[in-house]
Amino acid sequence: MNHAAREHAPLTLSKLQRQFINQFQGNFPLQQRPFRQIAEQLNRTEDELVDTVQQLAAENILTRFGPLYDADALGGGLTLAAMSVPEERYATVTAMVNRFPQVAHNYRREHQLNMWFVVATETLAEIKQVLQSIENTTGLTVYNFPKQQEFYIGLWLKLHSDGSVNTIPVQSCVTKTNNRNQADAIDKNLIRATQTGLPITKTPYQSIAQNTGLSEQETLQRLERMLKSGIIRRIGAVPNHYRLGLAANGMTVWDVDDSKITELGNTIGQLDFVSHCYQRPRHQPAWPYNLFAMVHGHNKTEVNDKVKQIETLLGGNCRGHETLFSSAILKKTGLRLAA
Repeated sequence: MNHAAREHAPLTLSKLQRQFINQFQGNFPLQQRPFRQIAEQLNRTEDELVDTVQQLAAENILTRFGPLYDADALGGGLTLAAMSVPEERYATVTAMVNRFPQVAHNYRREHQLNMWFVVATETLAEIKQVLQSIENTTGLTVYNFPKQQEFYIGLWLKLHSDGSVNTIPVQSCVTKTNNRNQADAIDKNLIRATQTGLPITKTPYQSIAQNTGLSEQETLQRLERMLKSGIIRRIGAVPNHYRLGLAANGMTVWDVDDSKITELGNTIGQLDFVSHCYQRPRHQPAWPYNLFAMVHGHNKTEVNDKVKQIETLLGGNCRGHETLFSSAILKKTGLRLAA
């Protein structure tokens, strides 16, 4: 179990490590020798760059490297769920929930609802089935918080030479089309081969092509099409924000008028320290909140200062709010299609 709230001393990264992370949390090239292209941009050698990225992954400074897939765009189901787990059963229930392959992320948070997890399924209908199975297995009520509106999603870090780090808005990686073609069987096989990441080699796409029986050209074409259609959100490095110093993670939740939530959500989603912002359903009387905004900081004090900024922006439109800090990462695997 990883403790999420522990502060880390700033890491000392090389200039090349910082450059790669800062510039390629998206925009990783779709071509035969992507590292060579980047190395030329950074005035380095291809070998230097490959070694550097391998080191970042080995030291868990990157949690993963490769395509980030959008379950909604794939036509699947995705939801956030929560439970109130008695302390004496917490370890047992954690193991029960984490055994479900559809559970992608699972966090312990400081609240009566103290277990929050993301469920991702290949079809929308499976969501209710999985949540019901979790209820049956644990004997506990599961609260379902499906996304009703998405105002912003994306965590992009900016690393500085003094070791400090802050969040910035996600840089535009590619012009999206309105073509929401569903992934075909070959696409899904390619997704399975890349959902845990790309190999960090001089020819990553050639390795994927060999594993899927596709040509390298078709592999690149299919990845590019999925990127443009939104099935892939972006391709690149996913930094470990805990390791890099952003040790505090607060899920802020707000009770605002439903008639104003679109305007307010878009306003909050534009803040550079908010990585996710959604409308989700209330569960009265236990849960009056409908606006969720994830806030990151070096410590709880910094997060609380940012929460005050949100409170000021919302003003009289906010009837109440809470901040649920994560105290442990129970599981974090991301989207997985069944093999």
